[in-house]
Amino acid sequence: MTDSIREQAAQTLAQIEEVTAVILPEPGAEVVPLAQAPTDKAEDIRKRMSELDMTNTQSIISFGSRAQAELQVISQEMLADVKNKDVGPAGDSLRKIVTTIRGFGSEELDLRRERSWWEKLTGAAAPFAEFVAQYEKVQTQIDRITEELLAHEHTLLKDIRSLDMLYEKTLAFYDELALYIAAGQAKLEEMDASVIPAKAAEVGAAAEPDQVMKAQELRDLRAARDDLERRVHDLRLTRQVTMQSLPSIRLVQENDKSLVTKINSTLVNTVPLWETQLAQAVTIQRSREAAEAVKEANDLTNELLTRNADNLREANKVVREEMERGVFDIESVRRANEQLIATINDSLAIADEGKARRAAAEAELVKMEAELRDTLASAKARSAPTSTGA
Repeated sequence: MTDSIREQAAQTLAQIEEVTAVILPEPGAEVVPLAQAPTDKAEDIRKRMSELDMTNTQSIISFGSRAQAELQVISQEMLADVKNKDVGPAGDSLRKIVTTIRGFGSEELDLRRERSWWEKLTGAAAPFAEFVAQYEKVQTQIDRITEELLAHEHTLLKDIRSLDMLYEKTLAFYDELALYIAAGQAKLEEMDASVIPAKAAEVGAAAEPDQVMKAQELRDLRAARDDLERRVHDLRLTRQVTMQSLPSIRLVQENDKSLVTKINSTLVNTVPLWETQLAQAVTIQRSREAAEAVKEANDLTNELLTRNADNLREANKVVREEMERGVFDIESVRRANEQLIATINDSLAIADEGKARRAAAEAELVKMEAELRDTLASAKARSAPTSTGA
């Protein structure tokens, strides 16, 4: 909430106390007849009786209508004021601000929350960046809604003052109707007691040619009396409806006063508390983020220390084992010696075998050579006698 709105809300508090301190008067008692009315009220009743002209039907029909003129002016001004405004109910703004705060979900505060596959696919912001963006959005909405609430508050204060005037004028109209009803009743009593009997006596005393005219005047007078009686009855009904409207006006006004008080309390107390809590939430999240970073750094340090210690032990083991070994392993020397002996034995065996083969080959060659000589000698002996005989 901006500083200007906060200052205006604090200044409006005095106006709220002023309008809520107004005590509206209660409506008066029943209609007081002329004979029982005090002097000042009796004078007011006679003044309204003087407005009646029993020979003028329009005078009877409009009897008491002047009392409603100021009330109509106030009502029309209030209606015109409503028509000229495009202001929604203040309750909607209160619901909006509650919805805005509730929309700031606690799950969005969890920095360890893994982003969903959709958030990763669409490149959505990390949880804390999302949180800050949401906070800024909420703050903007709160500022806008508090401006609406302040406008509603001023409108309701104006309505309360207008309702005060409407109540006063309605109460004055209610009291004025009592005077007109008393005046009408007094006029009816006067008509019944003196005027109509006197006219009837004139009819009876009139000459025969004038009796028809006098009788018509008597009928007109009685008709006017009946019209006045109906008008007085209508005024009684109007007064009853007016009396019923007085508590309705007070009820609407009390509701407006309660709503103004609630709006002002929201602006002065609740909204700053919400903003404080939201600011604390951001600070807490920043602290948590820093703590997570420190924790990750510490975990990395411990992990490096552990890994280095493990690596040092393994490397030391390998190095020490290599240092303690000879240039040649005894096993390797023994195996090499065995292989060398086996190789020499194999060579000797192969040499003996070759020597035996060569000896056998030489004997075979000698044999083959002897056989070849014998064969050649035999062939040569067979061929010699044939030559001699020729």
